[in-house]
This record gives sequence, C-alpha cells and structure tokens, in this order.
Amino acid sequence: MTRATTVRAVLAAAVLLVSALITLTMSPRLGLDLQGGTRMVLQAKDSDTAKADRESTERTLEVLRQRIDSLGVAEPTLTRSGEDRIIVELPDVQDPRKAAEVIGRTAQLSFHAVQGPGSGKEGSGKEGKADKGPTLPDEQGRSLDLGPARLSGAGVKDATAAFDAQQGAGWTVSLDFHKKAGREWTRLTGEAACHPVQDDRRRVAIVLDQQIISSPQVSPSVACGVGLPSGSTQITGSFSADEARELALLIKGGALPLPVEIVEQRTVGPTLGAAAIDASARAALIGAAATALFITVVYRLFGALAAVALAAYGLISYAALVGLGVTLTLPGLAGFVLAIGMAVDANVLVFERAREEQAQHPDRSLRSSLTAGFRGAWSAVADSNVTTLIAAGLLFFLGSGPVKGFGVTLAIGVIASMFSALVIARALTEIAAGSRFVSAYRGVNGIAFPGRVRTWLTRRDPRLMRFPRRWLMVSTALVVVAVLGIVVRGVNLGVEFTGGRLIEYSTSRPVEVEQARSALADAGFGDAEVTTAGAGDLSVRTGELDNDGEHALRAALAKEGGETTKVRDELIGPSLGDELRRNALIALGIAVFVQLAYLAVRFRWTFAVASVGALVHDVIILVGAFAWLGRTVDGIFLAALLTVIGYSVNDSVVVFDRVRELWAKARRVPLATVADRAVIQTVPRTVNTGMGALFILVALAVLGGDSLADFALALLIGICVGTYSSVLTAVPAALVLERSSKAPPPARKRAPGRRSGGGRARRDPLDNGARV
Repeated sequence: MTRATTVRAVLAAAVLLVSALITLTMSPRLGLDLQGGTRMVLQAKDSDTAKADRESTERTLEVLRQRIDSLGVAEPTLTRSGEDRIIVELPDVQDPRKAAEVIGRTAQLSFHAVQGPGSGKEGSGKEGKADKGPTLPDEQGRSLDLGPARLSGAGVKDATAAFDAQQGAGWTVSLDFHKKAGREWTRLTGEAACHPVQDDRRRVAIVLDQQIISSPQVSPSVACGVGLPSGSTQITGSFSADEARELALLIKGGALPLPVEIVEQRTVGPTLGAAAIDASARAALIGAAATALFITVVYRLFGALAAVALAAYGLISYAALVGLGVTLTLPGLAGFVLAIGMAVDANVLVFERAREEQAQHPDRSLRSSLTAGFRGAWSAVADSNVTTLIAAGLLFFLGSGPVKGFGVTLAIGVIASMFSALVIARALTEIAAGSRFVSAYRGVNGIAFPGRVRTWLTRRDPRLMRFPRRWLMVSTALVVVAVLGIVVRGVNLGVEFTGGRLIEYSTSRPVEVEQARSALADAGFGDAEVTTAGAGDLSVRTGELDNDGEHALRAALAKEGGETTKVRDELIGPSLGDELRRNALIALGIAVFVQLAYLAVRFRWTFAVASVGALVHDVIILVGAFAWLGRTVDGIFLAALLTVIGYSVNDSVVVFDRVRELWAKARRVPLATVADRAVIQTVPRTVNTGMGALFILVALAVLGGDSLADFALALLIGICVGTYSSVLTAVPAALVLERSSKAPPPARKRAPGRRSGGGRARRDPLDNGARV
C-alpha cells in the first residue's frame, strides 16, 4: 500500500469516526413540516413614529419574543430576515388563531383625560387639534372626547391578571407604574378629581389600540389636585379569565414599535410530518439498496466497494447536517435522498475512465489503470460538482423557507459525495487493486472488461452527429409542444407565487368533492377550489382568508365530513407572492447567466452557449410538461427545476470535457467525428449515472407520499430530458456554432496517464474505447 493510499485511509477513518460520534450523540433539528407546528413570516410596516428598518425590527422581535414566551409554546424560534421581516416558528401549535391574534396586536396602550361627551364622529379615532385626542366609544358604546395621551404603555412596569372577589369586579388587570410614570398618573387622576361626581370629565380613559377598554371614575374620596398616590391602578371591564390574561400579556410585553402583518403562514399536522419522515426513510433505504445493487452488478468488486463508500457518504452528510445545526425540512430530506443517487456519479466517471485505460493497455497493472482513471476523471468530476453547487447556492440565497433547506442539504451532499468518491472509494479500491487475487481474476474487479454498453456502441459505431441539424429540429419540436402546453393549458402557479391560502383537511367520514364544494358555497366560500389530496383528504384553495375565516370554512366541512382535522395550512400574502414569483424568475435568470459564465471560462464559448441552450431547452420542456399534466408549480418545483439545471449542465460538462480532450489530441480530425467518438465514450457513464439517480427518484415518487410526488416527478422528467439534451441538443448545437466560428481547435495537452504503464502508441488518437 502506497503512502498516498495510507493517508487517504487514515483520513477516511478519522472522518467516519467523528461522523459516527456526532450521529450517536446529537439529534437532528427537524423543521416544522416534519415535527408539526406553525411557521409565520411577519412583515414590519412603517408607522407615524418609526420606520421599518433593521433596528426597529429588532426591537419588534424582542417584544414578540416576550409575548410568545408568555404563551407557553415549547421551544419557539424567532429570527429576523432582511430589514423588515421576522420569522416565527411555533412547534406543536396547530391552531394559530390565538397566537396570531396576540402576535399581531400592536398593543399601543395610552391613558387619557376625558374632556366630555363626544362631539365628533363616534369611533373615528382621528386626531383633532394639538390639545385634543381622539373621539372613541367607551365600554357602554357612548362617545367620549379624549384629551391627548398623558401616559403610554412604556410607563407600565408590570401587569397581572387577578380575580377580585372582594369588590365583586370579577377579573381585572392590575398595573404597576415606573416611578416617573407613577407621578404622572397621580397628576392625571388629581386633575380628573376636580370635576363633579358622575361628570364624564372625572373619568380616566385607558385606550388599547384605539379602543377604550376601561374608563373608570376617580373615587369621590380623592381630593382635587391630590390624585391617587400609589404607583398602580386596576383595569376593570367585565373581562373573562382569558381576556384578562391576554390583556396583561399584551401590556406587560410592551407595545410593538412597528405594526406587523402576517405575509406567510404554514401549519403542518404532526401526523403528516411523521408520515413524511417514514416515507422518505423507506424511499432512501430502498432507493439506496437498488442503487448499490446496480453498481455492484455493473462494476462487481469495485462497485461493491463504491456501495460501501456510498453508505459512508450517507453517514458523513447526515453527521454534517446534525453537527452544523441545519434544520432538516421535507424538501431538505428529499435533497438528502436525491444526493445519494448523485453521489454515484463520481465513482462511475472514475470506473469508466479506468475501463478505457485498461482496454487501451491490457498489460498495464490494475492499480495503474485505476490511478489513471482517477486522474482522467478529475476534470469532469470537479466541473460537474461545481455546477451543482452553483444551483444549490442559488436555492439558498434566492429561495425561501424550506427551499433554503433543500439548497443547504444539496450543497452538503455534493461535498460529502466528492469526499466519499475521491477519498474513501479510492482508498478502498486501491487497497483491493493491490491484491494478487483481484489482479489475477479479471472478472472480479469490474474494470478489466469494457462493459456491455461500451461494447455494443463500439460494434455499432453509430454516427449520431452526422446530421446535427436533424437533432436540433427534434429538440425544437419538443420545445414547441411544451410552449403549447404553457399557452393552452396555462401554468398552475401555487399559492406561494400567487398569494392566497391552501388548506388540506382529513375528515372522519368520506366527503365527495362536489359535496364539499356545495357545503362551502352555502357557507359563503363560493370561490373556494376543492380537490382531493390523496388518502381521501380534501384540499381547499382560496384567495385571501384570515384565521377566523379558515375556522368557519372548517366548520362548514365538518357538517358534511364529521370530525375535520387540519393536516396542512399555507397562507401567502399577495405582496409576498409577487416577491416570490419575481425571485423565482431572477433565480432562473441568474442560474442561466452564472452557468454560461462558468462554462465560457472552462470551455470554448461555443460549448458554453450550446450547454446553456440545452439547459433552457430542459427548463421549457419541464415547465410545459407540468402545464400539460396540470401539476402545481410552487417553491418545491423551483427547487427541482434548479436541480435539473445543475444536472443538465453536469451531463453536458462530461461530454464536452471529453470532446475537448479528444480534439486536442487530434486537431486535424473533423469536429463531428470527434464529437461522435466522445459521445460513444461517455454514454456508458451517462446511462449508469442516470440509472443510479432514477432508482432513488422512483422510490421517492412511489413511496415518498403526496408531499414529495410532484418533486420526484419533476426530477424524473428533468433527468430524462437532461440526459437526452446533453447529447442530442448540446453537442449538435456546438457543432453548428463551431461551423460559423473561426476559432482554432484547443491546444494539445498531455494525455492522462501517459507517463505510467506500457503498451504501444495508439494509431487512432480518438480511440479511447475497448478493443472488441
């Protein structure tokens, strides 16, 4: 065993040991879509006294944290997002009405002298002259003219709810003032005491959010100008226990520096989260087992060792997610499963290059062929993984909510897969290649024979690139069909992009869709769209609908279906929907531009343009397919689309990397001939990698449940279309562009592995294939 192999083995063992330790001692941080609960996105708005900037949003967040802590929610999470948004996560909260009511109240508390019976419009709340406050109705509905605010909620030190049995006042809220505010309270009550008993001007109005909640008269025993000496008072008003506690909570938490609006709200039932975890775990196990079996059959012993490295990849990436504290969401879980299939790609690239080296130099040692395979595949591995990392970065920076989690998971998966392939798998295969038994029995190692796909292609020698424009016409026809679907059927944008509310309900009795529509129409929800959501559940989509409206909608369904449980609830404000739709288009535009720039640097501009053209071809076809199928295009679809972009460019990079290599060796050979040979040499890798990913995606589509069905379907379509376009769209487009370009062929480079091994020089510089 060489020194380099020993270093790789020790490094792999150390990383695996640390990963196992993290896995056994730490628990994953589950997102609300996996553990159940409510997620709200609040947007702070400018007020008359403050502007929605970073500082005021931070103060608002602190007030909200005090309120939520007082609600008794276990382990709530509050974070600021951008300049004016706050993300609130409330685990196990299934009915967000109460929380939303407390969170959203501005709780602007003020104390006013009463100037007399109202003379303006009742309840107008409009400010008059400088020495006059609003005109508001009191507890009995009588209009009162109020003076300017003398005290605010900032002067209140504490607020407690208590039941007053001695005075018979029922539930009350007692307020304790800070020292300076207490002195102002004494002056305010002393001025009120100067008016006759039963005169409205002897009252003090306590106003919360432009509503008089109590306006008690100053006791007749209080002398004029003396006022109440204590720094406390009591609010009465026929409160219930819950109302008194909520009022005390709002006052004690303080006023929000800025008014807030709920622009997004998602609620997921715990049963849905548990089912999603179980379904994804089953899909991961079955898909990974099928992938491992496939690469073992194709590459035999080395394939089995790659499967061991695949298991190590799963352990490392999971430990990285847990150790970094990444919140694991449902799309993130799908990304973790998907990355298992993508982790096979680097191994397949290496093994195919090693097969080529072994076929060209049969007398070369197995270890030398394997080393040459790793060296020759490095460029394609690096380029393909960089393009996937670009897609993951765009998901993180331009996505929102669960889509960010998918981007993080995908990025970690890519890095972990490179480590497992280039360190763990390489160490295992190099150790095995040093064995006399493995070297002696060529049928055992998996790279001594060219493989069935390569053998068939070499025998048939199809000239796919003889007429490149014909393939471009086929691709154009596919794009036209997709565009017709977009125009004729339209794109079914989800509430995430349009705004509105989407709720899924589970009923104890089966309810037909038409029956549910009729019940909702009778209840005043005639514009609600009702569809089935799998397993007999109902999905209801409406426009703007507040939490009280959702409660009424659920009650209408309960009349038909008995006990009705909310399984999932998504509310997106129209402004946020516009923003998310705009960000989705920006993400796609940036993805195309960044991929073009990267490929232009790494390859010729003609190859870059052809790759991006194939990428756009894939995007249009995938969107068109979802339009024809009537599937929803939402944030999860966007995650799948950007992943397909990375996969499509990944495939094109592998093909063009081989074209560049072969063309540099045979600069006088026509490019069409070079492209034909490059395609033949890379098709085995494309087929084997695609099969590895398809096993995982089929498992997700079949076993992943309704939540992941559209995600898996989008990736299945995208991978199939991307595999086609990387060969039959990108390469023909590059040939057409090269005919109009006068750029010289790429400079000749030393062939990988030329320094090692024996064998005669090849007559055909393009012949990297097997001898059959």
